[in-house]
Amino acid sequence: MLRQQSLKSNAIVFVVVAALLFMFSKLALAADQDAEQAWQKIDAGALVVDVRTAEEFQQGHLPNAINIPFEQITTVFADRKIAKDKSVVVYCRSGRRSGIANEALNSAGYTNIYNGGGYQTLKQQHK
Repeated sequence: MLRQQSLKSNAIVFVVVAALLFMFSKLALAADQDAEQAWQKIDAGALVVDVRTAEEFQQGHLPNAINIPFEQITTVFADRKIAKDKSVVVYCRSGRRSGIANEALNSAGYTNIYNGGGYQTLKQQHK
């Protein structure tokens, strides 16, 4: 009887923790990602960075975008001496990799980074 209660308690804890992790991962992914706001920043002169692979970039990208794979973003920004307050919009296929790039740049002290989300969404939103 006691073992059955322990198993039920463990199952409840597991479900609650799983639900919280899922909720927080969705919230993290949802950070920024408003295509209209991303385009306002781009139109105002933000640096546009596609953080997908070189192969994905070659298949299509936003006008004036540069390609820096997300794993290299902080190193390349430092090497290119990009100002820490430069307005930057990062994007990828879905918003996941650009979210990672956004976090990495924020952690490195960059203060004006915007996660534009997915390429197709941005492309469709462009006037």
